[in-house]
Amino acid sequence: MKPIFVAIVIFISAFGVSAQWIKQTVETKASFRGLSVVSERVVWASGTGGTVIKTTDGGKVWSVMTVPGAEKLDFRDIEAFDANTAYILSIGNGDASRIYKTTDSGKTWELQFTNKDEKAFYDAIACWDRDNCIAMSDPVDGKFRLIETKNGDSWSILDNSKMPPAKEGEAAFAASGTCLITARKNNLYLVSGGSAARFFSSWDRGKTWTVYETPMIKGTLGSGIFSIATRDGKFVAMVGGNYEKPTESISNLAVTDWYGQTWKLGTGLSGYRSGVAYIDRNTIIAVGTNGTDISRDRGATWKKIGDENLNAVAAKGRRAVWAVGPAGAVYRLSGR
Repeated sequence: MKPIFVAIVIFISAFGVSAQWIKQTVETKASFRGLSVVSERVVWASGTGGTVIKTTDGGKVWSVMTVPGAEKLDFRDIEAFDANTAYILSIGNGDASRIYKTTDSGKTWELQFTNKDEKAFYDAIACWDRDNCIAMSDPVDGKFRLIETKNGDSWSILDNSKMPPAKEGEAAFAASGTCLITARKNNLYLVSGGSAARFFSSWDRGKTWTVYETPMIKGTLGSGIFSIATRDGKFVAMVGGNYEKPTESISNLAVTDWYGQTWKLGTGLSGYRSGVAYIDRNTIIAVGTNGTDISRDRGATWKKIGDENLNAVAAKGRRAVWAVGPAGAVYRLSGR
């Protein structure tokens, strides 16, 4: 065995065994659910009180911003592309659901979209690139509503006539901004909870859809799929549970190795989980109100590595794994 290979094996093993969260010093008490890791140096997060934070040096210094006119809004999702450009999405009925964008590092924010439909409640935003994004709302008139931008500026309602109808009592969870994700060049995945726990898949950026049943828990307002992550569009992991029973570990994990067409129920998570992310092709991390679990074998087995109350997790490789939670909580994962 070559020395360099031995070192890699030792590092990978140590990462899974000794990984721990290192709390960051950020001058805010906002509760965070939106998180976007751009690189090892650039990380953005968003939360309550119209708050957005950003670091450009890997967490040594954090900028804390309040979006003007959004002081009462809860930004549950953020999509960033560099140190200058980011979209943020706020949740709520009616005009509380909004999308803002900055292109100057947060110095100014452009209000791009304000919801005018009292029946709509937007949960998440996902992007393929800085000009092509989609945001989703809970069902309106029997189907999940989607809006899109193709130029990074203006938004319009996407035709959902070829989307399967939602079931009565089916909705999505705005828990970590990851009930909607993009993959590859054109894939779009959406997951639900409540009366159903289903996986909606589009291969043409939301024009047509196929829906698949999953073995995840369902049947109450607080149960279902809360977060999904994909390695390459093909391998997908989903987590959830019942947020009203945070320590319960019943049907709260499922994985697929074929684009979501078939799902295998997993075990090993320590409770309800609101966020999941791939760190690399084999390593998956999941967070929730009662802690963090990590898997180094594509979700087959899990190890709990912390008890921190966390809402969302995101990663750009092993040196850039971050999580956020309530009361200004921001953490970086240390693998040594």
